[in-house]
Amino acid sequence: MTSYDLIIIGFGKAGKTLASFAAGQGQHVALIEQSSKMYGGTCINIGCIPSKTLVHDGIEGASFDEAFSRKNEVVNALNKKNYNNLASKDNIDILDYKASFVSNNEIALLDHAGNVKDKITGNKIIINTGAQANIPKIEGIKTTKNIYDSTGLLNINFQPKDLVIVGGGYIALEFASMFSNLGTQVTILEHGDVIMPREDREVADLALQDLQDKGISVHTNVETTAFSNEGDSTIVHTNHGKFKADAVLLATGRKPNTDGLGLENTDVKMGQRGEVQVNSQLQTSVKHIYAAGDVKSGLQFTYISLDDFRILRSQLFGDGSRTTENRGNIPYTVFIDPPLSRVGLTAAEAEAQGFNFLENKIYVNTIPRHKINNDSRGIFKVVLNKDNGEILGASLYGKESEELINLIKLAIDQHIPYKVLSENIYTHPTMAESFNDLFLEPL
Repeated sequence: MTSYDLIIIGFGKAGKTLASFAAGQGQHVALIEQSSKMYGGTCINIGCIPSKTLVHDGIEGASFDEAFSRKNEVVNALNKKNYNNLASKDNIDILDYKASFVSNNEIALLDHAGNVKDKITGNKIIINTGAQANIPKIEGIKTTKNIYDSTGLLNINFQPKDLVIVGGGYIALEFASMFSNLGTQVTILEHGDVIMPREDREVADLALQDLQDKGISVHTNVETTAFSNEGDSTIVHTNHGKFKADAVLLATGRKPNTDGLGLENTDVKMGQRGEVQVNSQLQTSVKHIYAAGDVKSGLQFTYISLDDFRILRSQLFGDGSRTTENRGNIPYTVFIDPPLSRVGLTAAEAEAQGFNFLENKIYVNTIPRHKINNDSRGIFKVVLNKDNGEILGASLYGKESEELINLIKLAIDQHIPYKVLSENIYTHPTMAESFNDLFLEPL
Protein backbone atom coordinates (compact mmCIF):
# COMPACT_ATOMS: atom_id res chain seq x y z
CA MET A 1 0.00 0.00 0.00
CA THR A 2 1.47 3.33 -1.11
CA SER A 3 1.58 6.15 1.40
CA TYR A 4 1.54 9.78 0.26
CA ASP A 5 2.30 13.08 1.94
CA LEU A 6 -0.84 14.53 0.37
CA ILE A 7 -3.87 12.94 -1.32
CA ILE A 8 -6.21 15.16 -3.30
CA ILE A 9 -9.53 13.76 -4.50
CA GLY A 10 -10.72 15.69 -7.54
CA PHE A 11 -8.94 17.69 -10.26
CA GLY A 12 -10.67 21.01 -9.55
CA LYS A 13 -9.13 24.46 -9.21
CA ALA A 14 -8.17 24.17 -5.54
CA GLY A 15 -6.93 20.60 -5.87
CA LYS A 16 -4.79 20.98 -8.97
CA THR A 17 -3.23 24.24 -7.73
CA LEU A 18 -2.44 22.73 -4.33
CA ALA A 19 -1.00 19.61 -5.97
CA SER A 20 1.41 21.69 -8.02
CA PHE A 21 2.45 23.80 -5.03
CA ALA A 22 2.89 20.83 -2.70
CA ALA A 23 4.98 19.02 -5.28
CA GLY A 24 7.17 22.10 -5.49
CA GLN A 25 7.72 21.77 -1.75
CA GLY A 26 9.01 18.23 -2.20
CA GLN A 27 5.80 16.48 -1.20
CA HIS A 28 4.75 13.17 -2.73
CA VAL A 29 1.25 13.89 -4.04
CA ALA A 30 -1.57 11.67 -5.30
CA LEU A 31 -4.28 13.38 -7.37
CA ILE A 32 -7.30 11.10 -7.89
CA GLU A 33 -9.70 11.84 -10.75
CA GLN A 34 -12.37 9.40 -11.89
CA SER A 35 -12.99 10.99 -15.31
CA SER A 36 -10.48 12.10 -17.92
CA LYS A 37 -13.13 14.54 -19.11
CA MET A 38 -12.72 16.46 -15.84
CA TYR A 39 -8.97 17.17 -15.84
CA GLY A 40 -8.91 20.78 -14.65
CA GLY A 41 -12.27 20.65 -12.89
CA THR A 42 -15.80 21.92 -13.44
CA CYS A 43 -15.01 25.42 -14.68
CA ILE A 44 -12.75 24.37 -17.53
CA ASN A 45 -14.75 21.37 -18.73
CA ILE A 46 -18.45 21.80 -17.97
CA GLY A 47 -18.80 25.21 -16.35
CA CYS A 48 -17.71 28.79 -16.86
CA ILE A 49 -15.18 28.35 -19.69
CA PRO A 50 -17.41 26.47 -22.16
CA SER A 51 -20.54 28.45 -21.22
CA LYS A 52 -18.84 31.84 -21.49
CA THR A 53 -17.26 30.84 -24.79
CA LEU A 54 -20.76 30.17 -26.10
CA VAL A 55 -22.03 33.42 -24.55
CA HIS A 56 -19.25 35.36 -26.31
CA ASP A 57 -19.73 33.69 -29.68
CA GLY A 58 -23.50 34.12 -29.54
CA ILE A 59 -23.12 37.85 -28.94
CA GLU A 60 -20.60 38.03 -31.79
CA GLY A 61 -23.16 36.48 -34.15
CA ALA A 62 -21.64 33.03 -34.59
CA SER A 63 -23.88 30.19 -35.69
CA PHE A 64 -24.81 27.39 -33.32
CA ASP A 65 -22.44 24.94 -35.03
CA GLU A 66 -19.57 27.44 -35.12
CA ALA A 67 -19.97 28.33 -31.46
CA PHE A 68 -20.15 24.73 -30.26
CA SER A 69 -17.21 23.71 -32.41
CA ARG A 70 -15.01 26.43 -30.94
CA LYS A 71 -16.26 25.60 -27.44
CA ASN A 72 -15.09 22.01 -27.91
CA GLU A 73 -11.69 23.17 -29.14
CA VAL A 74 -11.25 25.48 -26.13
CA VAL A 75 -12.29 22.81 -23.62
CA ASN A 76 -10.14 20.07 -25.15
CA ALA A 77 -7.08 22.31 -25.22
CA LEU A 78 -7.46 23.37 -21.59
CA ASN A 79 -8.24 19.84 -20.42
CA LYS A 80 -5.06 18.52 -22.06
CA LYS A 81 -2.99 21.43 -20.76
CA ASN A 82 -4.17 20.90 -17.18
CA TYR A 83 -3.33 17.19 -17.31
CA ASN A 84 0.12 17.74 -18.78
CA ASN A 85 0.97 20.50 -16.31
CA LEU A 86 0.69 18.02 -13.43
CA ALA A 87 1.58 14.75 -15.14
CA SER A 88 4.96 16.22 -16.08
CA LYS A 89 5.96 16.58 -12.42
CA ASP A 90 7.95 13.65 -11.02
CA ASN A 91 6.40 13.62 -7.56
CA ILE A 92 2.73 13.83 -8.62
CA ASP A 93 0.84 10.62 -9.36
CA ILE A 94 -2.42 11.15 -11.29
CA LEU A 95 -4.62 8.19 -10.43
CA ASP A 96 -7.49 7.60 -12.84
CA TYR A 97 -9.86 5.97 -10.39
CA LYS A 98 -12.86 6.69 -8.25
CA ALA A 99 -11.88 7.31 -4.62
CA SER A 100 -13.77 5.70 -1.76
CA PHE A 101 -12.79 6.09 1.88
CA VAL A 102 -12.23 2.83 3.75
CA SER A 103 -11.40 4.69 6.97
CA ASN A 104 -10.13 8.09 8.09
CA ASN A 105 -6.70 7.24 6.69
CA GLU A 106 -7.23 4.69 3.93
CA ILE A 107 -8.70 5.25 0.46
CA ALA A 108 -9.70 2.55 -2.01
CA LEU A 109 -9.17 3.14 -5.73
CA LEU A 110 -12.08 1.80 -7.78
CA ASP A 111 -12.29 1.23 -11.54
CA HIS A 112 -15.36 2.08 -13.61
CA ALA A 113 -16.91 -1.28 -12.71
CA GLY A 114 -16.55 -0.56 -9.01
CA ASN A 115 -13.73 -3.03 -8.44
CA VAL A 116 -11.04 -2.17 -5.91
CA LYS A 117 -7.74 -1.92 -7.81
CA ASP A 118 -5.55 -0.57 -5.02
CA LYS A 119 -5.54 1.19 -1.67
CA ILE A 120 -3.51 4.21 -0.55
CA THR A 121 -2.98 6.27 2.59
CA GLY A 122 -2.04 9.91 3.10
CA ASN A 123 -0.78 12.17 5.87
CA LYS A 124 -3.16 14.88 4.64
CA ILE A 125 -6.27 14.37 2.50
CA ILE A 126 -8.18 17.02 0.54
CA ILE A 127 -11.73 16.40 -0.70
CA ASN A 128 -12.19 18.46 -3.88
CA THR A 129 -14.94 16.59 -5.70
CA GLY A 130 -17.09 19.59 -6.64
CA ALA A 131 -20.85 19.56 -7.15
CA GLN A 132 -23.34 17.96 -9.50
CA ALA A 133 -26.74 18.89 -10.88
CA ASN A 134 -29.64 18.45 -8.50
CA ILE A 135 -32.24 16.40 -10.35
CA PRO A 136 -35.73 16.88 -8.89
CA LYS A 137 -38.18 14.01 -8.43
CA ILE A 138 -40.75 14.85 -11.11
CA GLU A 139 -42.99 12.34 -12.85
CA GLY A 140 -41.55 11.18 -16.18
CA ILE A 141 -38.12 12.74 -15.65
CA LYS A 142 -36.32 9.41 -16.20
CA THR A 143 -38.40 8.22 -19.15
CA THR A 144 -38.79 11.40 -21.17
CA LYS A 145 -36.26 12.17 -23.89
CA ASN A 146 -34.26 15.35 -24.46
CA ILE A 147 -34.07 16.39 -20.81
CA TYR A 148 -30.64 17.74 -19.89
CA ASP A 149 -28.71 19.18 -16.99
CA SER A 150 -26.26 21.99 -17.73
CA THR A 151 -23.45 19.55 -18.58
CA GLY A 152 -25.64 17.68 -21.03
CA LEU A 153 -26.87 20.84 -22.73
CA LEU A 154 -23.32 22.11 -23.15
CA ASN A 155 -22.62 18.94 -25.12
CA ILE A 156 -25.86 18.74 -27.11
CA ASN A 157 -25.34 17.62 -30.72
CA PHE A 158 -28.23 19.52 -32.28
CA GLN A 159 -29.68 23.00 -32.02
CA PRO A 160 -33.06 23.00 -30.35
CA LYS A 161 -35.68 25.13 -32.06
CA ASP A 162 -37.49 25.50 -28.72
CA LEU A 163 -35.74 25.23 -25.35
CA VAL A 164 -37.68 25.14 -22.08
CA ILE A 165 -35.69 25.85 -18.92
CA VAL A 166 -37.08 24.60 -15.61
CA GLY A 167 -35.73 27.05 -13.04
CA GLY A 168 -34.99 30.75 -13.11
CA GLY A 169 -31.70 31.07 -11.24
CA TYR A 170 -28.42 32.44 -12.55
CA ILE A 171 -27.46 29.31 -14.51
CA ALA A 172 -30.91 29.30 -16.11
CA LEU A 173 -30.60 32.95 -17.14
CA GLU A 174 -27.13 32.49 -18.61
CA PHE A 175 -28.26 29.52 -20.70
CA ALA A 176 -31.39 31.37 -21.76
CA SER A 177 -29.40 34.36 -22.97
CA MET A 178 -26.78 32.13 -24.61
CA PHE A 179 -29.21 29.95 -26.57
CA SER A 180 -31.39 32.92 -27.51
CA ASN A 181 -28.37 34.65 -29.05
CA LEU A 182 -27.66 31.45 -30.98
CA GLY A 183 -31.15 31.49 -32.48
CA THR A 184 -33.17 29.21 -30.20
CA GLN A 185 -36.59 30.19 -28.85
CA VAL A 186 -36.31 30.03 -25.06
CA THR A 187 -38.94 29.73 -22.34
CA ILE A 188 -38.08 30.03 -18.62
CA LEU A 189 -40.32 28.42 -15.99
CA GLU A 190 -39.56 29.84 -12.54
CA HIS A 191 -41.07 28.42 -9.36
CA GLY A 192 -40.86 31.70 -7.43
CA ASP A 193 -42.77 34.91 -7.97
CA VAL A 194 -39.81 36.98 -9.26
CA ILE A 195 -36.59 36.50 -11.20
CA MET A 196 -33.37 37.23 -9.27
CA PRO A 197 -35.05 37.96 -5.91
CA ARG A 198 -31.72 38.77 -4.17
CA GLU A 199 -30.77 41.49 -6.62
CA ASP A 200 -31.65 45.17 -6.58
CA ARG A 201 -35.21 45.22 -7.90
CA GLU A 202 -34.67 48.07 -10.39
CA VAL A 203 -31.59 46.36 -11.80
CA ALA A 204 -33.26 42.94 -11.95
CA ASP A 205 -36.35 44.35 -13.67
CA LEU A 206 -34.23 46.03 -16.35
CA ALA A 207 -32.32 42.80 -16.93
CA LEU A 208 -35.57 40.87 -17.16
CA GLN A 209 -36.97 43.33 -19.68
CA ASP A 210 -33.86 42.96 -21.85
CA LEU A 211 -34.20 39.19 -21.76
CA GLN A 212 -37.81 39.48 -22.82
CA ASP A 213 -36.88 41.94 -25.56
CA LYS A 214 -34.66 39.17 -26.98
CA GLY A 215 -37.78 37.04 -27.32
CA ILE A 216 -37.21 34.99 -24.16
CA SER A 217 -40.51 34.06 -22.54
CA VAL A 218 -40.46 34.17 -18.72
CA HIS A 219 -43.16 32.60 -16.55
CA THR A 220 -43.18 32.88 -12.75
CA ASN A 221 -45.07 30.96 -10.05
CA VAL A 222 -44.79 27.84 -12.20
CA GLU A 223 -44.91 24.37 -10.65
CA THR A 224 -43.54 21.72 -12.99
CA THR A 225 -45.52 18.53 -12.34
CA ALA A 226 -44.53 16.06 -15.05
CA PHE A 227 -42.69 15.38 -18.31
CA SER A 228 -43.86 13.30 -21.24
CA ASN A 229 -43.01 12.46 -24.85
CA GLU A 230 -45.11 13.60 -27.79
CA GLY A 231 -43.61 12.42 -31.07
CA ASP A 232 -40.18 14.00 -31.35
CA SER A 233 -41.05 16.68 -28.78
CA THR A 234 -40.89 16.88 -25.01
CA ILE A 235 -43.91 18.14 -23.08
CA VAL A 236 -43.46 19.98 -19.78
CA HIS A 237 -46.62 19.76 -17.67
CA THR A 238 -47.19 22.61 -15.21
CA ASN A 239 -49.87 24.38 -13.20
CA HIS A 240 -49.83 26.95 -16.03
CA GLY A 241 -50.52 24.42 -18.76
CA LYS A 242 -48.25 22.51 -21.12
CA PHE A 243 -45.03 23.69 -22.78
CA LYS A 244 -43.64 21.95 -25.86
CA ALA A 245 -39.90 21.80 -26.51
CA ASP A 246 -37.15 20.15 -28.52
CA ALA A 247 -34.98 20.20 -25.39
CA VAL A 248 -35.48 20.85 -21.68
CA LEU A 249 -32.82 22.17 -19.31
CA LEU A 250 -33.12 21.31 -15.63
CA ALA A 251 -31.65 24.35 -13.91
CA THR A 252 -32.80 23.31 -10.47
CA GLY A 253 -29.66 23.86 -8.47
CA ARG A 254 -26.55 21.85 -7.67
CA LYS A 255 -25.57 19.65 -4.77
CA PRO A 256 -22.20 18.61 -3.32
CA ASN A 257 -20.70 15.62 -5.09
CA THR A 258 -20.20 13.21 -2.21
CA ASP A 259 -22.13 10.16 -3.45
CA GLY A 260 -19.98 7.05 -3.35
CA LEU A 261 -17.08 8.71 -1.53
CA GLY A 262 -17.49 6.34 1.40
CA LEU A 263 -17.54 9.17 3.93
CA GLU A 264 -19.85 7.05 6.06
CA ASN A 265 -16.72 5.01 6.80
CA THR A 266 -15.02 8.06 8.31
CA ASP A 267 -15.63 10.52 11.11
CA VAL A 268 -16.12 13.38 8.63
CA LYS A 269 -19.34 15.24 9.47
CA MET A 270 -21.82 16.05 6.71
CA GLY A 271 -24.51 18.69 6.36
CA GLN A 272 -28.17 18.21 5.48
CA ARG A 273 -27.51 18.68 1.74
CA GLY A 274 -24.65 16.21 1.72
CA GLU A 275 -21.98 18.89 1.96
CA VAL A 276 -18.73 18.29 3.80
CA GLN A 277 -18.71 20.47 6.90
CA VAL A 278 -15.54 22.50 7.48
CA ASN A 279 -14.28 25.21 9.81
CA SER A 280 -12.80 28.54 8.72
CA GLN A 281 -9.51 26.75 7.94
CA LEU A 282 -11.36 24.28 5.63
CA GLN A 283 -10.63 21.51 8.10
CA THR A 284 -13.25 18.80 8.57
CA SER A 285 -14.14 17.07 11.83
CA VAL A 286 -11.14 14.83 11.12
CA LYS A 287 -8.08 17.02 11.65
CA HIS A 288 -5.99 15.68 8.74
CA ILE A 289 -8.88 15.78 6.22
CA TYR A 290 -9.84 19.05 4.50
CA ALA A 291 -12.42 20.02 1.90
CA ALA A 292 -12.25 22.70 -0.79
CA GLY A 293 -14.44 24.01 -3.57
CA ASP A 294 -18.10 23.25 -4.22
CA VAL A 295 -18.18 20.02 -2.19
CA LYS A 296 -18.25 22.02 1.03
CA SER A 297 -21.26 23.99 -0.18
CA GLY A 298 -21.39 27.80 -0.03
CA LEU A 299 -20.77 30.00 -3.07
CA GLN A 300 -19.86 27.91 -6.10
CA PHE A 301 -17.36 29.97 -8.08
CA THR A 302 -13.99 28.89 -9.42
CA TYR A 303 -12.34 31.90 -7.79
CA ILE A 304 -13.69 30.72 -4.41
CA SER A 305 -12.01 27.40 -5.10
CA LEU A 306 -8.78 29.27 -5.93
CA ASP A 307 -9.02 31.14 -2.65
CA ASP A 308 -9.63 27.83 -0.90
CA PHE A 309 -6.21 26.83 -2.25
CA ARG A 310 -4.71 29.94 -0.63
CA ILE A 311 -6.28 28.96 2.69
CA LEU A 312 -4.98 25.39 2.41
CA ARG A 313 -1.53 26.64 1.48
CA SER A 314 -1.58 28.87 4.52
CA GLN A 315 -2.77 26.05 6.79
CA LEU A 316 -0.51 23.29 5.49
CA PHE A 317 2.62 25.22 4.51
CA GLY A 318 2.33 28.70 6.04
CA ASP A 319 1.40 30.50 9.23
CA GLY A 320 -2.30 29.57 9.11
CA SER A 321 -3.39 33.21 9.00
CA ARG A 322 -5.60 33.00 5.92
CA THR A 323 -9.13 31.76 6.57
CA THR A 324 -12.61 32.03 5.11
CA GLU A 325 -13.24 34.85 7.57
CA ASN A 326 -10.68 37.24 6.05
CA ARG A 327 -11.10 36.61 2.32
CA GLY A 328 -13.05 39.86 1.89
CA ASN A 329 -16.11 40.63 -0.17
CA ILE A 330 -16.96 38.23 -2.95
CA PRO A 331 -18.06 39.71 -6.29
CA TYR A 332 -19.92 37.78 -8.95
CA THR A 333 -21.18 38.22 -12.49
CA VAL A 334 -24.21 36.74 -14.19
CA PHE A 335 -23.16 36.46 -17.83
CA ILE A 336 -26.41 37.40 -19.45
CA ASP A 337 -26.40 39.95 -22.27
CA PRO A 338 -25.31 42.47 -21.04
CA PRO A 339 -23.70 41.03 -17.89
CA LEU A 340 -24.95 41.79 -14.38
CA SER A 341 -22.27 42.12 -11.70
CA ARG A 342 -22.64 42.53 -7.97
CA VAL A 343 -20.60 42.97 -4.80
CA GLY A 344 -21.69 43.87 -1.28
CA LEU A 345 -25.07 45.23 -0.25
CA THR A 346 -28.07 46.50 -2.15
CA ALA A 347 -29.91 49.56 -0.81
CA ALA A 348 -32.64 47.32 0.61
CA GLU A 349 -30.05 45.24 2.48
CA ALA A 350 -28.26 48.35 3.76
CA GLU A 351 -31.54 49.73 5.07
CA ALA A 352 -32.41 46.43 6.76
CA GLN A 353 -29.02 46.46 8.48
CA GLY A 354 -29.49 50.02 9.75
CA PHE A 355 -26.83 51.82 7.72
CA ASN A 356 -26.97 55.57 7.13
CA PHE A 357 -26.49 55.30 3.39
CA LEU A 358 -26.66 57.08 0.08
CA GLU A 359 -27.70 55.36 -3.14
CA ASN A 360 -26.36 56.65 -6.45
CA LYS A 361 -27.21 55.47 -9.94
CA ILE A 362 -26.44 56.28 -13.55
CA TYR A 363 -27.80 54.77 -16.73
CA VAL A 364 -25.37 53.24 -19.19
CA ASN A 365 -26.76 55.42 -21.98
CA THR A 366 -25.21 58.46 -20.22
CA ILE A 367 -21.68 56.99 -20.40
CA PRO A 368 -19.85 58.17 -23.56
CA ARG A 369 -18.32 54.73 -24.09
CA HIS A 370 -21.75 53.22 -24.75
CA LYS A 371 -21.74 54.86 -28.19
CA ILE A 372 -18.54 53.02 -29.11
CA ASN A 373 -19.81 49.76 -27.60
CA ASN A 374 -23.06 50.29 -29.51
CA ASP A 375 -24.97 49.13 -26.45
CA SER A 376 -27.01 51.56 -24.36
CA ARG A 377 -28.63 48.94 -22.13
CA GLY A 378 -28.10 48.91 -18.39
CA ILE A 379 -27.80 50.77 -15.13
CA PHE A 380 -25.03 51.15 -12.55
CA LYS A 381 -25.97 51.54 -8.87
CA VAL A 382 -23.84 51.94 -5.75
CA VAL A 383 -24.64 52.09 -2.05
CA LEU A 384 -22.43 54.42 0.00
CA ASN A 385 -21.90 54.72 3.75
CA LYS A 386 -22.57 58.35 4.71
CA ASP A 387 -20.99 57.90 8.15
CA ASN A 388 -17.51 56.76 7.10
CA GLY A 389 -17.41 57.53 3.38
CA GLU A 390 -16.84 53.93 2.33
CA ILE A 391 -18.63 51.77 -0.26
CA LEU A 392 -21.24 49.31 0.95
CA GLY A 393 -22.06 47.68 -2.35
CA ALA A 394 -22.55 47.94 -6.08
CA SER A 395 -24.89 46.47 -8.69
CA LEU A 396 -23.62 47.01 -12.21
CA TYR A 397 -25.78 45.93 -15.13
CA GLY A 398 -24.19 46.70 -18.46
CA LYS A 399 -21.37 45.95 -20.86
CA GLU A 400 -17.94 45.49 -19.18
CA SER A 401 -19.48 45.29 -15.70
CA GLU A 402 -17.62 42.01 -15.14
CA GLU A 403 -14.36 43.99 -15.15
CA LEU A 404 -15.52 47.08 -13.28
CA ILE A 405 -16.91 45.14 -10.34
CA ASN A 406 -13.41 43.94 -9.43
CA LEU A 407 -12.23 47.52 -8.91
CA ILE A 408 -15.12 48.19 -6.55
CA LYS A 409 -14.46 44.97 -4.63
CA LEU A 410 -10.86 46.10 -4.17
CA ALA A 411 -11.98 49.53 -2.96
CA ILE A 412 -14.38 47.97 -0.44
CA ASP A 413 -11.83 45.53 0.96
CA GLN A 414 -9.13 48.21 1.22
CA HIS A 415 -11.54 50.73 2.82
CA ILE A 416 -10.91 53.27 0.08
CA PRO A 417 -13.34 56.21 0.41
CA TYR A 418 -15.81 56.45 -2.44
CA LYS A 419 -14.65 60.06 -3.08
CA VAL A 420 -11.32 58.62 -4.26
CA LEU A 421 -13.16 56.80 -7.04
CA SER A 422 -15.22 59.87 -7.93
CA GLU A 423 -12.14 62.13 -8.16
CA ASN A 424 -9.78 59.69 -9.85
CA ILE A 425 -8.50 60.36 -13.39
CA TYR A 426 -9.61 57.61 -15.80
CA THR A 427 -8.72 57.02 -19.41
CA HIS A 428 -11.27 58.13 -21.98
CA PRO A 429 -13.44 56.82 -23.49
CA THR A 430 -13.92 53.93 -21.05
CA MET A 431 -16.69 52.47 -18.93
CA ALA A 432 -14.53 53.04 -15.85
CA GLU A 433 -14.79 56.82 -16.18
CA SER A 434 -18.44 56.42 -15.19
CA PHE A 435 -17.10 56.24 -11.63
CA ASN A 436 -16.54 60.02 -11.74
CA ASP A 437 -20.31 60.44 -11.73
CA LEU A 438 -21.40 57.20 -10.07
CA PHE A 439 -19.53 57.93 -6.84
CA LEU A 440 -20.10 61.70 -6.85
CA GLU A 441 -21.81 62.89 -3.69
CA PRO A 442 -24.86 65.04 -4.53
CA LEU A 443 -24.61 68.74 -3.77
